[in-house]
Amino acid sequence: MHRRDLTLLCLLALTASIALTASPAQAEDDLEHEGYALDALPRRVDTSGPMRCPEVALIPYAGTALIWKKELKVHPDFAKRLAQFEAVARSVATRIYGRAPARIAHLGSYNCRRIRRYPDLLSEHGIGNAIDISAFEFAALTKAERKTSTLPKALQRSFSASILSHWDSPDDARATGYHRRFLRELAAELERRPDIFRVLLGPAYPGHKDHFHFDCAPYRLVVL
Repeated sequence: MHRRDLTLLCLLALTASIALTASPAQAEDDLEHEGYALDALPRRVDTSGPMRCPEVALIPYAGTALIWKKELKVHPDFAKRLAQFEAVARSVATRIYGRAPARIAHLGSYNCRRIRRYPDLLSEHGIGNAIDISAFEFAALTKAERKTSTLPKALQRSFSASILSHWDSPDDARATGYHRRFLRELAAELERRPDIFRVLLGPAYPGHKDHFHFDCAPYRLVVL
């Protein structure tokens, strides 16, 4: 990643009136020592013509601690980060809902394309190094579980907590308040864990009202 490329991404965050979690220089220094498999891969691409993404190893991935609604196609090292993410999501969901998500709904993983706002840069999706998450789906409690549950009735049945519908839900005791708490506590936990994802984008970032974008680009950027 060239410093100019990193600077462009930082400027975008700043113009949206949102600060980075670390300075660009510090972020680069910290990440240099991680040895992530895709760090050395050039991200600069031609701004026009057919898109040609680098050839990287890609594997199918359906989940480890949790199940993805549709099978993903990702780099093997990114699959390891997804497994770590699933463990965090399971923990946060169990704390709030008393159970883990049955499935994670997503908008895509591998997709050979440029970054839309920066056409001279390769998207992390183009090397299987990113995921767009739209919702978390939960199964209904069993009859035995419902007898002792203190959750609102709506949360004892099957439901979905989605970024589009619930990120800005009222912070109250209703079911939607639980969904807001889940999504925001999950995002906060991931922000504290740069060892999982380095880039965390959410509804505060242009074009991300309906999903979380997580990736392991060679820089740190958090705009949720």
